[in-house]
Amino acid sequence: MAGAVQVRDLRRSFGATTAVDGASFAAGAGSVTAVLGPNGAGKTTTVECLAGLQRPDAGAVRVLGTDPWRSGPDHRARVGVMLQEGGLPTTSRPLPLLRHLAALYAQPRPVEELVARLGIDAFAGTTVRRMSGGQRQRVALAAALLPRPEVVFLDEPTAGLDPHARLDVWALLREESDGGACVVVTTHSFEEAERIADRVVILAAGRVVGEGGLDEVRGGRSLEDVYFALTTGAGR
Repeated sequence: MAGAVQVRDLRRSFGATTAVDGASFAAGAGSVTAVLGPNGAGKTTTVECLAGLQRPDAGAVRVLGTDPWRSGPDHRARVGVMLQEGGLPTTSRPLPLLRHLAALYAQPRPVEELVARLGIDAFAGTTVRRMSGGQRQRVALAAALLPRPEVVFLDEPTAGLDPHARLDVWALLREESDGGACVVVTTHSFEEAERIADRVVILAAGRVVGEGGLDEVRGGRSLEDVYFALTTGAGR
C-alpha cells in the first residue's frame, strides 16, 4: 500500500467498545483525503493513532514511512495535527502563542500570513478561554500549518465556522495539497468533501465501507446518496 499515510488493518478498542475494527486505507502526497462517517465510526480514533497520540491494538499505521507511536521530534516536526478539542492553552492570546510555536520550527510559515488568511487578527487580543468555538478552530488550524507540514491531520477543521471562514479554510487546504502536502480531513460535511477532496474514505462501525477517488466513489450519484447507502445499518 503506497502513500504518505498508510493504515493497514487498524484495530483499537476501549474496554468492550471497538472503535476501529480493521480499517485500511492510504493517502498520498499532494492530495486531500476526506474521511467521512457517522458519530462513533472511528474517525477521531484513527486520526489520533496516525498522529501518534494513541497506540493501535493491532494492525499498523505509517506516516512518511514511520510508526507515529515510536516517532521522534524530527518526524513530528514534519506533521501538523489539529484535534477537535483541546490543545490550546486557555490563558494565551493568539499572536504570542503562534509566535512561540513558530520559534520551535526551523522554517515556519510567517505567523502574520496565517493570522491574516484565517481572520485571527480580528480577535488577536482575546484569550483562548474567551474565544468562540470557531475562533479556536482558526487558531488551532494556524498552529497545525505553522511548520509547513508534509502531512497534516485535521479533525473537523471547519466545525463551527461561518460560511466565509469555511471558504477561506478550504482555499488554504487546497493550497497546502497543491504545494505537495498530504492533507487528511475528517468531516461530516458532504459539501466540504466534494469541494476539496481528491479521495474519500467512508467509515462505519470502525470499518472502511468505501474508498477511492471522489468521482470513483460517487459513481455518478451524489456523495450523500452513496454515504447513506454504505453506512445505513452498518454494525447493526
